[in-house]
Amino acid sequence: MTSAHQPPPRVGVFGLLGSGNLGNDGSLEAVLGYLRAEHPEAVVDALCGGPEVVATRYGIPATRLHWYRGEYRTASRAASIAGKGLGKLVDVFRTAAWVRRHDVVIVPGMGVLEATLPLRPWGFPYSLFLLCATGRLFRTKVALVGVGAAAIGDRATRALMRRSARLAAYRSYRDAQSRDAMRAMGVDTSRDEVYPDLAFALPTPRRNAPSGTPGGLVCVGVMDFHGGNDDRARAEEIHRRYLDGTTRFVRALVEDGRPVRLLTGDGCDASVVAEILDAVDSPLVAAAETASLADLMKETAAADTVVATRYHNLICALKVGTPTLALSYAAKSDALMDRMGLGAYCHPAREVDADRLLEQFRALEKRSTELRQTLAERNRLAARQLRDQFTALTAALFPANDHSQARTRQETP
Repeated sequence: MTSAHQPPPRVGVFGLLGSGNLGNDGSLEAVLGYLRAEHPEAVVDALCGGPEVVATRYGIPATRLHWYRGEYRTASRAASIAGKGLGKLVDVFRTAAWVRRHDVVIVPGMGVLEATLPLRPWGFPYSLFLLCATGRLFRTKVALVGVGAAAIGDRATRALMRRSARLAAYRSYRDAQSRDAMRAMGVDTSRDEVYPDLAFALPTPRRNAPSGTPGGLVCVGVMDFHGGNDDRARAEEIHRRYLDGTTRFVRALVEDGRPVRLLTGDGCDASVVAEILDAVDSPLVAAAETASLADLMKETAAADTVVATRYHNLICALKVGTPTLALSYAAKSDALMDRMGLGAYCHPAREVDADRLLEQFRALEKRSTELRQTLAERNRLAARQLRDQFTALTAALFPANDHSQARTRQETP
């Protein structure tokens, strides 16, 4: 606790939060839970993609990440191109003004150091670089906590990510391959640790006992998948193959009399749900309404089996102990499944073969009882490791002697 002579720490959270991605918001929720439990005196606010959502849902003040409101729309007209360009300049000063008001800024999880989905260097990579650079300038500790990273082909994006990581005061990763990727990009990772994804720190809902008989509910998590950053030329082909294969798989489940719940993890996934519902057209198929990772966990806890694409859909299913098959779109999915003891049950999202997927699904269900026990053990381990993560974070960001050296900064209007 802070004394009358020690002002409370000012903590900012930063990222594409409140923008419709449930995984990102789940990481934020985990960090806020840590702060409220371990540092209740901290004064917390956010610089984020969806400030209205963050302020309403999590009860903290929030500021829009970008000055230009059309930042993530394609700029085709001269006015929008000029607006984006001006926004990049204005954001330098906006980010600096926000950062200097804080003692600590936390980037909670997310794949902020990867480009496994389409990404432009002057989008979020530029914003992350501004954060880390101004953090170093104003001696504000910037912590990249439990983040994902991957090898990046685009030179400009790679340079921004590498520089951002080097400027951060603290780094930890959600899997070993993320740390390896940053080391390969020239970042000294000798002091960086690996912990489970932050979402494993969220509360686990009570799950129903499995039916024990074939024919139970299957949750199928879908994604508006078009490949990664290096697949732009084949994006539509990849999307069509993914959609066709997933639709055929859902249809095969329905033909076996299995009820199916379609799950999403981002607002953009709704179009995929609509296309599958239209193509299969069966009362056995329904779309789940989810607004948080807690909602996703409740859905996956009610299922006998889960087949999912989005990374945090997988996490939700694994965390509640439901046997899960991954439609893997990036190495992080394979690493997660391997960590949780289900490495044999991955299927490539770029090459969905409905017949092969159905074979894997049936093999998974045959081992259901055994795999539930494995998941229970791995989840207990993840909980212990995340307690270690938060202990390390407190030592790095909130050491006791730092309060006596609290800085006095000029508040920026």
